[in-house]
Amino acid sequence: MNITVIGTGYVGLVTGTCFAETGINVVCVDIDEKKVEKLRNGEIPIYEPGLDVLLERNMDKGRISFTTSLEKGIKNSDAIFIAVGTPPDEDGSADLKYVLGVAREIGQHMEDYKVIITKSTVPVGTSFKVKSAVEEELAKRDVRIPFDVASNPEFLKEGSAVDDFLKPDRIVVGVESKRAEKVMKRLYKPFLMNGHPLLFMDIFSSEMTKYAANSMLATKISFMNDIANLCELVGANVDLVRKGIGSDSRIGNKFIYPGTGYGGSCFPKDVQALVRTADEYGHSLEVLKAVESVNYRQKSVLVEKIKNHFGKNLKGKQFGLWGLAFKPKTDDMREAPSLVIIDELKALGANIRAYDPVAMEEAERILGDKIEYAKDEYDAIIDADALIVVTEWSEFRMPNFRILEKLMINKSIFDGRNIYDPEEMEELGFTYYSIGRDAVLSTKEETVKI
Repeated sequence: MNITVIGTGYVGLVTGTCFAETGINVVCVDIDEKKVEKLRNGEIPIYEPGLDVLLERNMDKGRISFTTSLEKGIKNSDAIFIAVGTPPDEDGSADLKYVLGVAREIGQHMEDYKVIITKSTVPVGTSFKVKSAVEEELAKRDVRIPFDVASNPEFLKEGSAVDDFLKPDRIVVGVESKRAEKVMKRLYKPFLMNGHPLLFMDIFSSEMTKYAANSMLATKISFMNDIANLCELVGANVDLVRKGIGSDSRIGNKFIYPGTGYGGSCFPKDVQALVRTADEYGHSLEVLKAVESVNYRQKSVLVEKIKNHFGKNLKGKQFGLWGLAFKPKTDDMREAPSLVIIDELKALGANIRAYDPVAMEEAERILGDKIEYAKDEYDAIIDADALIVVTEWSEFRMPNFRILEKLMINKSIFDGRNIYDPEEMEELGFTYYSIGRDAVLSTKEETVKI
């Protein structure tokens, strides 16, 4: 088969490369000439483990190519994937200008039957807006060319996207005709042969599935963060609570780790978009509005602990910060908790020296000279009054605490991911704060840390 993937961002590049790995001929289209040139030279604009190896192999075999010309890209394709960005608009709804712009351009250049598939995360009903946009352009050309639209949402986790694509839990496809279903079955035949379930449904249900899935996961995270905060007030240990509820098969042990809130390109945007979609139909999604509220508040939890320890005036205080990306194994800093923590600490007069294994370049692009940039994790804590752990990279899990003791002014750690053991920290003489494990006795008169 021959397919075209329009957009070489995170979703588009992973999709195109992984389809090429199954033997399909893939043309990736992007309007960014510099980006396309880099990709032609094997340079990947994102950090994703394993993607570079797959791309190099399939470029060598001639199964994947890159172009800035959509007309050339779609000429011989059986299916066209739209994988461009859908950034949140001012009101939180998904901005579809790029998706519909691509649809119009497809209508201007297509010459024979195509299945046009939305891979981008889009609100319910978008596929039919795509269909209308294509039909309008065909009408302007005064031609009748058959085509179908389909929805094929992605379920990729940054840091494990290659495995997620090649070994999916399920493949969700929304179609409107048997002809489109036949094309999609052929496209995903290698996955069916390996036992991965292919779920066909109507397009509305497919589009809703993506938003509902991400919103459910975001709900689990916010719920656990809220429980963690309550654990501190009543003297419970959230780690034990997590294990207690996670062993229930109806709940499961995924996405119930407390921390400083969720970030990234999916959960914040998708929860907001689903809430706005419901509002448009006169239905208020109260649970998801609470999920948003809890997550917004959770990003400031570590700062509150720091203020309680050092006072509200942090002028002259030096903090070492480990982790800038919103999660490990990515350089993505969109909606990252680190950004909120840095802004709030800087507003209180603090100085920050930060380190992240892969997100340093992205951090400097976003933050500029707002913070200092360390060469490694130990460089970040020289003369620091405290260490702040924001992202749970594996190299942060077992540091040499003797080195920390020598380099830091104060032996204080604020752990936003609960990666250290409180008893061990006490034995080592560190003042240690975490999430949901700092027992606090609350009364009407006072709140005392135990």
